[in-house]
Amino acid sequence: MSSSIQITKERKARTEIISLLDVLFNKIDLEKQFGVNLLWFSQRKKSQESAGKGAVPGKISQKPLLDANKTTKKIKPGKSKKIEKLNELQKHVNNCTQCGLHKSRTNIVFGTGSPDADLMFVGEAPGYYEDVKGEPFVGRAGQLLTKIIEAIGFKRSEVYIANILKCRPPENRNPAANEIILCTPHLIKQIDIINPKIICALGTFAAQTLLNTRESIGSLRGTFHEYQGTKLLATYHPAYLLRNPKEKKKTWEDMKKIRDFLNEA
Repeated sequence: MSSSIQITKERKARTEIISLLDVLFNKIDLEKQFGVNLLWFSQRKKSQESAGKGAVPGKISQKPLLDANKTTKKIKPGKSKKIEKLNELQKHVNNCTQCGLHKSRTNIVFGTGSPDADLMFVGEAPGYYEDVKGEPFVGRAGQLLTKIIEAIGFKRSEVYIANILKCRPPENRNPAANEIILCTPHLIKQIDIINPKIICALGTFAAQTLLNTRESIGSLRGTFHEYQGTKLLATYHPAYLLRNPKEKKKTWEDMKKIRDFLNEA
């Protein structure tokens, strides 16, 4: 291999590493601001504190970025306080330029619904109509979601709806890894403020992100999981159901589990 080719490869590798480090450092800044402890530095501190008690000094505990099994008990703040916190968060998100999506967005798509919602839906990312209106799930998939919500005895205004990403990816492409990393802290803060009794993750990206897994939505759906002490049930995204109407039966079974859980709660 010629030296010029080797140098080119080394430069490319260095560029990729620097890009990844930039993403991680931006994530640390976001987490410091929002008080979300998701990165390895919190685990390193614990590791250092336990040094001398059988732990290896300086060794970092390899735990997932999102600890889906954490079961910290939460106390719900008042509705007015929630509204205030959501408004503060939305002001911050409106000015977010952490990833390239801010260059092509029409509107930030923050979230909508009741701040006191017992049920929170989390989708993937805004589409064309959501980007235009600045509200999640307002296109054909949103119309189907509204019907699903009403079918289990709720009004759309009684639940809370948000997405992993707050900006529309161009041409409705799948979210990129760095976009998910940078935008997820916004969603985590929303969940913390709303403090729902149960979360319904709509589709692959929402389920995999919140549960920190690479399992398929087909494997994850139909079973209760936990996210930060809150029940979570994953099901198919409404857009997927529009393309595969035969799967609506499975989603209905999932939604009945959510309805029964809330009735019992």
